Amino acid sequence: MPRHRVLVAYDGTDFHGWQRQIRPDGSELRTVQQSLERAVLSAFHENVPVVGASRTDAGVHAVGQVAAFTTVREIDIDRLAVALTGRLPDDVQVREAAIVGEDFDPISDARSKCYRYEFSTGRPPATWPPLFDRRTVYRAPYELDTDAMNEAGRRLVGTHDVAGLAQKHHGRDNTIRTIFDCRVTSPGPSRVRMEIVGNGFLYNMVRIIAGTLLEVGRGRTNPDRIDEILATGERRLAGQTLPPHGLSLRWIHHGPDDLPESPPEDPA
Repeated sequence: MPRHRVLVAYDGTDFHGWQRQIRPDGSELRTVQQSLERAVLSAFHENVPVVGASRTDAGVHAVGQVAAFTTVREIDIDRLAVALTGRLPDDVQVREAAIVGEDFDPISDARSKCYRYEFSTGRPPATWPPLFDRRTVYRAPYELDTDAMNEAGRRLVGTHDVAGLAQKHHGRDNTIRTIFDCRVTSPGPSRVRMEIVGNGFLYNMVRIIAGTLLEVGRGRTNPDRIDEILATGERRLAGQTLPPHGLSLRWIHHGPDDLPESPPEDPA
């Protein structure tokens, strides 16, 4: 039976996250997984699970989500991305499709993931709030010190117990994670971008890191606060959990355990 690997992009604004969710009354919340499984059912006439590599939260976006499903029927793989996208709502797309081995698991085979948090900075009249991309950018109405934010980000690199950078009820027994890279850049006027690459992230972890680096950028705390958070595991020392709309999943690497010299291409 063919197993299909698909690259999925979505605007998470109107989704209740990736994972399928059933209400107590039996009705369903609108999720990306639900939408994809309905599209697969329509295309293949088979009701099969679509497994995603990352369970993004409600409101979080993606350009590089990886998912997989297995069917009995076969469809020309060159037509599959178009066939599924044509059956999906306008805020989700299948950008690529490929046949993979039957044992491919998008969750356990993932070796690294990249998330991005995007800020709009400054005050009117010099800088107005974002208009056309307001659903994907967090408004920070002040200037940010990106050098200080970068210094804080560098202190995250390595293997640490990151319990202090996650919500208390994160649902995981193991809080040890490896961060390969965390950097802050200014891609344009009044824009600041944090990108972080790791082997996995706890619930709300990236949004808490973004909130902590925001406090550093504002000058309200120092970069060495990161060391204190990692050493103590105290969530109260970290910044606020920033809203989901500034966060996007950029890519997921499946392959050797080491980080590739050239990360997978950003499809955005």
